[in-house]
Amino acid sequence: MQTLSVEIQDSYMQQFMNFVKESHSNITVSKDKNLELDPYFYERQKKLHQIRADVKSGKMEMLSEKQYEKEIEQFFSKLEK
Repeated sequence: MQTLSVEIQDSYMQQFMNFVKESHSNITVSKDKNLELDPYFYERQKKLHQIRADVKSGKMEMLSEKQYEKEIEQFFSKLEK
């Protein structure tokens, strides 16, 4: 069995559901709660995993809280000028 994510045009939804109904022995439809809450959940998850891998490998620097605060302070100072 394979799982797919399918986007369906609103105007085609009824036809698609009729197809699923006719093929009910071969197709199971279920809603993904992650996608209900955030349509880009899996894209964001993939990006987060890549960021974590980059930090662990040293490819990307992770700032300490003090470094972050300092850089944000500098950023806002530049914006005010």
